[in-house]
Amino acid sequence: EQGLQLLELGGSVEEDYIRIARCFEATRQRCCRLEQDGRRAREQLARVEAERAALEVKLKHARNQVEVEMKKRHRAEAELEKQERKLQLILELLMREPWGNEALSREQCSVLSSLAGRRLGAALAHIRRSSAVDESCQSLLSHSDISYDRTEDDVVRS
Repeated sequence: EQGLQLLELGGSVEEDYIRIARCFEATRQRCCRLEQDGRRAREQLARVEAERAALEVKLKHARNQVEVEMKKRHRAEAELEKQERKLQLILELLMREPWGNEALSREQCSVLSSLAGRRLGAALAHIRRSSAVDESCQSLLSHSDISYDRTEDDVVRS
């Protein structure tokens, strides 16, 4: 368009050609800059895509690790419940059998009586609280509250 406008203004042909040549040169330089910008944008896109892929791999490993740890915890909790039931049965047996009371000291009998009188899990709660792991904020960070939604992984990428 600029070239056509220059021709319409009149003047010497040589001056018009010089103006047209300058316009072409400015356009060529602008195209070169745009090409460089496009190249930089493609390189940046490649870096970001590589970083995203690495983060997706890390996320997958983290999810797998969480799943493994949750399975371990569930197995440990099941084993704990099983052991608590066994201990409760033993306590009940000791308290029912007359020979059990004879074999135990008075103090042991009173402890067993108090344990048998309440739920064993509640009696063992004191022991658990004194363990090395502090679970005082368990209600806030309970493993049952942990959920990760894999539907976010299915987002369509354009």
